[in-house]
Amino acid sequence: MSATSPASAPSSRRARLEQWAPGLRILRTYDRSWLPRDLVAGLILSALLIPQGMAYAELAGLPAITGLYTTVICLLAYAIFGPSPRLVLGPDSSLGPMIAAAILPLAAGSADKAIALAGALALLVGVICVVAAAARLGFVADLLSKPVRVGYLAGLAVTIIVGQLPKLFGYSVEADTFLQEVRAIVAQLGQTNLWTFAVGLLTLGIILGLRRWAPRAPGILFAVLAAIIVTSLFNLPAHGVATVGILPQGFPLPQLPLVSLSDLPILIATAFGIALVAIGDTISTSAGFASRQGLEVDANQELGGIGAANVLVGFFQGFPISTSGSRTAVAEQSGAKTQLTGVVSAAVVLVMLLFLPGVVRNLPQAALAAILIVAAISLLDLVELRRFFAVSRSEFVLAIVCALGVIFIGVLQGIVVAVLLSILQLFLKAWRPAWAVLGQESAAPGFHDLERTPTAQAVPGVLIIRWNAPLMFANASVFRDLVRDLLAKSEQKPRWVVIAAEPITDLDTTAADTLRDLDLELNAQDIHLAFAELQPAVQERLRTFGLHDTIDAQHFYPTLDDAIVAIQARERS
Repeated sequence: MSATSPASAPSSRRARLEQWAPGLRILRTYDRSWLPRDLVAGLILSALLIPQGMAYAELAGLPAITGLYTTVICLLAYAIFGPSPRLVLGPDSSLGPMIAAAILPLAAGSADKAIALAGALALLVGVICVVAAAARLGFVADLLSKPVRVGYLAGLAVTIIVGQLPKLFGYSVEADTFLQEVRAIVAQLGQTNLWTFAVGLLTLGIILGLRRWAPRAPGILFAVLAAIIVTSLFNLPAHGVATVGILPQGFPLPQLPLVSLSDLPILIATAFGIALVAIGDTISTSAGFASRQGLEVDANQELGGIGAANVLVGFFQGFPISTSGSRTAVAEQSGAKTQLTGVVSAAVVLVMLLFLPGVVRNLPQAALAAILIVAAISLLDLVELRRFFAVSRSEFVLAIVCALGVIFIGVLQGIVVAVLLSILQLFLKAWRPAWAVLGQESAAPGFHDLERTPTAQAVPGVLIIRWNAPLMFANASVFRDLVRDLLAKSEQKPRWVVIAAEPITDLDTTAADTLRDLDLELNAQDIHLAFAELQPAVQERLRTFGLHDTIDAQHFYPTLDDAIVAIQARERS
């Protein structure tokens, strides 16, 4: 019987604790030389977090102050539970419309109920992420393929921009659908408040201009300061320019957000959609930034970090959060070394809430609208859409359909469409996988696709087919029909059909039965069926299914070269 030494027991407990709270490990191993960089980066980052937090709260249909509560708590929570040293969490433009679509109809105009519903939604998202982390389900982020994700975000970008135009023009509209909203905006253009519009354009111009000519400059900070100064100097509230006003002073105590049982179905359904988007954002962003330092990301730890942050946010009048690539980039460019950067930023926001709640009272609502419009523009990845159009029209169509679904059906329905399209895309790739007829080329060794290599020649008497997918119930008949069709189109009937089977990673009973019938059908035509490069596990499944009783055991070859040499020798003899 082995005994654990007294020294190793605390070490083991510490390792388990740090696995779920990586921030404790960072604290234990913190290098004091990093402190100046983390402090400076935290101060710079806070200047971005304050206006963005307020803007994204309004995008979610909530009071602007809740965005600051959310920002403080999620930064502190991720500093403890998050594994990535530089990742910045917070309110996100891609989640705002989903939150609003879920809570506003249920709140029925009550701000207090909307806050409670948003808190409950954050709790549900957090629980889903934590459970997924415990079950090691980090791979769920792959449910949204890149074309679907690009299309979904493009649709969100359009809805956000259109939704913020009334604030930019200085009036409000009432509409239930996207087209109604567009018509209402156009119809009320005559009611535009020119002062409001000018402040909005000023904010947009500064942010976009600095992004173009001085990308390292804190454009949002300069734009917000300019908007506040102009509003104060010209007393623009007297000219009808709406401002944020004085924020409520203080910070809320933790409390459980109470909602009625009848609200839970829509909240739970929305929470799954938000969790899927947030998980995908977090894992992809953390992996991208980690790769720059040669680090690897533990997807399940990231799930635990973002889950814990959402759970704690839910108790402090917050709403669901995700990762921000732009804010993470600001932290990195500012020299951030660890999550102490987020702690410093949270402290700055907290000090403002406790002691300086009036500092943003003259911040125009049009400036917040401009910030959201810029954020939406960043969601619209035209470069990627053009690439899809150039290299894969089917993926381009997939992205456009998903975008239109978000725009015209709705944000919540759009995420459902996105997931279903991803699953459909996966099924179509398995149902109609890529394949090729192979031949040899004298100037290059190996076997080549005859369509892609015009100088390659088919091996006389042998039809070589590469099938790039598992063989299963969905595509077994497609495979059989392909073999039949290729044989029918052959100018000289081959004596052998060789399957280049390395990409065939699995097969089921339906495929096995189809192969048996196909082999008997080919034998009746004096054609042999053979396999090359078949993986041992798949060959063992063939044996288990009894196909070796039909297909000659000698017709399995380790490589295509071996197969052709053996076939040609057999034909000569």
